[in-house]
Formats: sequence, structure tokens, C-alpha cells
Amino acid sequence: MKAMIIKSFGSSEVFESAELVKPTAKAGHVVVKVAATSVNTVNTMIRQMGEELPLSPALPAVLGMDFAGTINAVGEGVSDFSVGDEVYGCAGGLADLQGSLAEYMLADEKLVAHKPKTISMAEAAAIPLVGITAYEGLVRAGIKSKQKVLVHGGSGGVGHVALQLANYFGADVYSTGGGEQQLALIKELGATPVNYKTETVADYVNQHTDGAGFDVVYDSVGAANIANSFEAAALNGQVATTVSMVEMDLSVAHFKGLSLHVVFMLIPMLHNHKREQHQAILTKLANIVDEGKLKPIIDEQTYSLDEVGKAHDRLASGKGLGKVVVTV
Repeated sequence: MKAMIIKSFGSSEVFESAELVKPTAKAGHVVVKVAATSVNTVNTMIRQMGEELPLSPALPAVLGMDFAGTINAVGEGVSDFSVGDEVYGCAGGLADLQGSLAEYMLADEKLVAHKPKTISMAEAAAIPLVGITAYEGLVRAGIKSKQKVLVHGGSGGVGHVALQLANYFGADVYSTGGGEQQLALIKELGATPVNYKTETVADYVNQHTDGAGFDVVYDSVGAANIANSFEAAALNGQVATTVSMVEMDLSVAHFKGLSLHVVFMLIPMLHNHKREQHQAILTKLANIVDEGKLKPIIDEQTYSLDEVGKAHDRLASGKGLGKVVVTV
């Protein structure tokens, strides 16, 4: 089978085409004929940082975590899937798990779910990692109907899903963005846009919450921006973030009695820990999509398997809206 592999870590030019042996089904697993995959920030981090990240695969490696495709073979004990089923998931591209930048991939059935019926393979491939991340963060933060929810980075991968799910849960949703296109997309997806370049945290907290702060803040930007999330949160508020690798003073969080939820959705893949929860979330997300309540946004620039390096560059440029997708 054709695959894009890396033999060294580094720039986006490390990808090269190779012919690999097609995987065979083993117990509890399925072989998927991959139709599309999408690029996530963690994919670019692995490619660049290599051994500095404990989740990086050994070389040579096939990267790519998200996928949508068709079941090609099923292993012993698999009962929920049959050959020909259309599926999606996030099941490889790290540690010892082959990724989705290939014509076929082997996937643990617990990390796979039936694809939403109402969207394309490319759209479905845009969902798994960001969808699970957004859903888990909001649920762990105890999101409830009529709460005021702020999503940082609402035009990005995780953010554009999080604000739609917050709407689905019945919240009053606001989201930060930094340009006309970003703010327009946020509004289109059902949130009140906030221009973080022209409004201070105090400005939008006063305007939209009468100074009380937001009940839930979902921070898909993270790092230094967590300070803004703490400032924007209400007393005893909930903050969820996807990027917490930062040293900072927690005094604001302490005196406001905040709860911080760190979302690292790769744990089930890395540690074979509660993988069935990912299947359950993906199944729920598929239902939400088919109800018309969640629409994955695909960047206007799409790429073929041979162009995966350009897809990585597109994500890194910060110019994309939604998810960058690679068709296989």
C-alpha cells in the first residue's frame, strides 16, 4: 500500500512516499481503507519535536491520527462493524500505532465509530480528535443549559466544535477571534464574536456578563492565554484547556475558586485506557451531526496524500479556518 512516511523529525519536507505492507486484521481490530485524514497541531509537534515528546513513534513512522474510511477487514471478536461500513475515528500516528497517512490502517475497534450519515468522508475526518477534545472538556466542566460560556479560539479546530457543542447543550455562547474572517465564522456558527485584538478581557466580561464573568471558559489557545481565561471566569467558574504546558501564578484561580480541567485526549491511545469512551463520544457526535447541530468546517485549501507537507505548513501558518484535510 502507499503511505507517506518520515525517516527523520524536522521540517514539513521530511515526508516521503513509500510502499508498505498492508496491515492484516487482528483480534479486536479492524482494517480501514482510509478516504481522508486531517491535520492537528499535535501532528506537527510530533513531526518537529520527535523524541522530545514521549508520545512520538519510532522511525520510520506513518503519522496522522484522524481518519474516515471504509472497513476493509475485521478481526476476531469484532461484532459492531462489518466489511463495507463507513467509519471514522482517531486511532494512530503515535507511539507504536501506525497512522492514517496511508491507504490502509489498523485500528482498535474501541477507537472507531460509524461515520455520520449526512456528511462527506472529508468532513468526517475533520472531527475525531477535535470533537472528542471539545466534548470531553465541556462535559468535564459540567456545562449546563443557560450558562454563559466563553470559547477562546472559536474559528480553530477544537474551538469551532466547542462553540457548536456549547450551543447544543443550551448555553449562551461567546467566542474570541482576531480577524474579520474568524469573527464572521464564529457568528455563523452561533456564538457572539469577541475581537480579542480590540477588546480587553475586562471589556468583554463587563459587556457580556455585567462584570460577573463566564460560568465556563473553554480555552483552545492555552499556554499564556490561560491567564485571560482565569480573568474571564466567574467566581467558582470552570476553565477547560487543551494546552497547559506553562508556568504561571495561580493566585487569580485561587481567589476566584476556579476549577481547571486539562484535556489530553490521547491518553486512551497511549495507555490503552478506557478506549471505549472515545467510541461512545464519537457515536454521540455522529448523532449530533446528523441532527444538524454540528457542522465540521474544512479549510478552503485541501490536499492530496502526496501534499501532506503543504497541509502541515497550512495549519502552522495560522491562515486556515476550521480543519486542514488531506484526501487519501
